[in-house]
Amino acid sequence: MSISATEDTAERLARLQESVEELLSEAERQGASAAEASVGSSTGLEVAVRLGEVETVEHIRDNGLGVTVYFGQRRGSASTTDLSPAAVRDTVRAACAIAEYTQEDTCAHLAAPELMARELPDLDLCHPWPVGVDAAVALAVECEEAARGHDPRIVNSEGASLSTHFGLRVYGNSNGFIGGYPTTRHGINCSVIAQEGESMQRDYWWSSARAPEDLDAAAGIGARAAARAVARLNGRRLGTRKVPVLFRAEVATGLLRALVGAISGGSLYRRASFLLDTLGEPIFPEFVRIHEQPRLLRGLASAPFDGDGVATRAKDLVREGVLQTYVLDTYAGCRLGMPTTGNAGGVRNLGIDSGPLDRAALLREMGTGLMVTELMGHGVNLVTGDYSRGAAGFWVENGEIQYPVEEVTIAGNLREMFANLVAVGDDCDFPGSTRTGSWLIEQMTVAGE
Repeated sequence: MSISATEDTAERLARLQESVEELLSEAERQGASAAEASVGSSTGLEVAVRLGEVETVEHIRDNGLGVTVYFGQRRGSASTTDLSPAAVRDTVRAACAIAEYTQEDTCAHLAAPELMARELPDLDLCHPWPVGVDAAVALAVECEEAARGHDPRIVNSEGASLSTHFGLRVYGNSNGFIGGYPTTRHGINCSVIAQEGESMQRDYWWSSARAPEDLDAAAGIGARAAARAVARLNGRRLGTRKVPVLFRAEVATGLLRALVGAISGGSLYRRASFLLDTLGEPIFPEFVRIHEQPRLLRGLASAPFDGDGVATRAKDLVREGVLQTYVLDTYAGCRLGMPTTGNAGGVRNLGIDSGPLDRAALLREMGTGLMVTELMGHGVNLVTGDYSRGAAGFWVENGEIQYPVEEVTIAGNLREMFANLVAVGDDCDFPGSTRTGSWLIEQMTVAGE
């Protein structure tokens, strides 16, 4: 099955739905007791420029389908990028052949029929951007020129890029559920290099949105990338000490993602999480509320149903500091003896409630310590909670930034860091599906020289 770029969205969704129905029917014909299938199609444009010249122009067109079949408690999966009827049959046949060799698993089954999403509200996720190549290049050039012209210390550029994507996805299973919806995602980003004497620093900024009108101005993105790079020049190292640490908002997202990783089903049923058996227990101070909003209008991670077809719903992961729920799909829930939380495919539009302090007030609250603006490496151990990352940022004294800091390591334990969270700032000023202000942690070890 080929999909014409001139077809309207409703027609394309209908044709993808036909493919899913055919996949499910073919699975039944080949003897499967149950099946689920997903079909997607996407188109897009990406342009990249550097030093005012076009580096790449890429037109994107992708199709793909995947099917999972169940023979009792045995399961097999297969996928292909070919949506032709013959490929559908061959893919189902391959999945059935794989299932013959898999072990029986009592948790290998579909989500319960009563959990399926019966209503698919319009979440305002589709806003196509008919930007042509010339206009896209012009915006990317404008972004980079704003960065290069922001400060004479900007001496080089890694370039600027613009992307726009339109996608369709349909999922269905033999419990009678078939649903699909269109989405768009657009972005502009820029990365430049600053130099002063022997000191050189790279930094970047970006904007991402469902609708093009929600993107930040291209020139503003470039100027911010340049300002961030210049601010980091002439960084110093620090001697080892224990001090308060402020994770600036855009890097504090990693702490939220670490929390989700530790309370996700795969980590829990493998008993590989430092938050094992903490449901209903306090893990943060009482002022902390962390929540998921999967049906947020224009949300970058919004979806009316999860990867199992289960209806998504808003919920608190943490309320008044207490862990309220794990993050489970159907399989993980079964392994833990718990119901799915509608999180097959992950958490959607994760956020934490902000406090009353802006960034300047957070610095005053910290007094003397380190504000972290960049993290390097992967030193997060979800089994023990041990946390050790390379970092860069700014040294703060008496609530005022004194100088940039580089080549240091920050270390602690996530359980203690969560428990010793002092404040969450009202300074969320970056794009993304994980929303948070800056986090002030009471104390961590900082090591450098």
